[in-house]
Amino acid sequence: MHDDAAGPGDPASEAGPVQAVDRALRILEIIADGGAQSVSAVARELGVHRSTAFRLLGTLEGRRFVTRDADGAYALGSGALRIAGAVTTRVDFARESQVICDEVTAAIGETSNVAILVDGDAVNIAQTTGTSSVAVRDQFVGQRTPGHATSSGKTLLAYADEDTWQRGSAGLVRFSDRTIVDPEALRSELRSIRERGWGSALAEWQEHTNAVAVPVFAGDGTVIAALSATAPAFRMPEDDLPELAARLRGFADEFARRLGHLAPGRRTL
Repeated sequence: MHDDAAGPGDPASEAGPVQAVDRALRILEIIADGGAQSVSAVARELGVHRSTAFRLLGTLEGRRFVTRDADGAYALGSGALRIAGAVTTRVDFARESQVICDEVTAAIGETSNVAILVDGDAVNIAQTTGTSSVAVRDQFVGQRTPGHATSSGKTLLAYADEDTWQRGSAGLVRFSDRTIVDPEALRSELRSIRERGWGSALAEWQEHTNAVAVPVFAGDGTVIAALSATAPAFRMPEDDLPELAARLRGFADEFARRLGHLAPGRRTL
């Protein structure tokens, strides 16, 4: 054990703040692995003087990353748990997204996606490819697709706020002769999506490919994702979309339930 004498950059005099950060993170690991720890125990693990450990623990306590019990031992606090919870939520979201895509494709045989809205575009975070020999296979996880020309993108924009909609309707690019490139026409389409509860794209981004999407609602009524199905147009004609959207609605509600969301209310545009 050695003492860190006070000096420039203390409480980590050899390497300044960087070493202090490293030690603080190491303290969190020690407590996470071994449970509540005394100041002396932390000092021994770090190989520092007790006063240095005390200062580091005090800083962590001030930020609620650790909490001190009646015996003076330190345990993980609400700050650490909040970050852990955020990570868990992200992991659960990605995992459950893939699970629901697998279930949708198993049920309907077509390619399915879960997408989120990023700067007015839809980004795929999970996908399962259709089981048919003629299926949509040129989509992938992480792919960014145009918000105004895809079923997921339009569905997400339909439930977004005005600022997000403005970004998504700026400089609309034409991908086919059916792509909506007029902002007012797009706004009208988004209103229709809100009224009926689902969005579609009929060869608007990719020729001869149709898609339908439904919103995934959080408990407060906001939309956290879109669940979609995509297929060659001859196998997903426009007349079939309402029934397919109703099937997707059931999967989307189950997806939300698994993420811990209760039945939401709905907002109007």
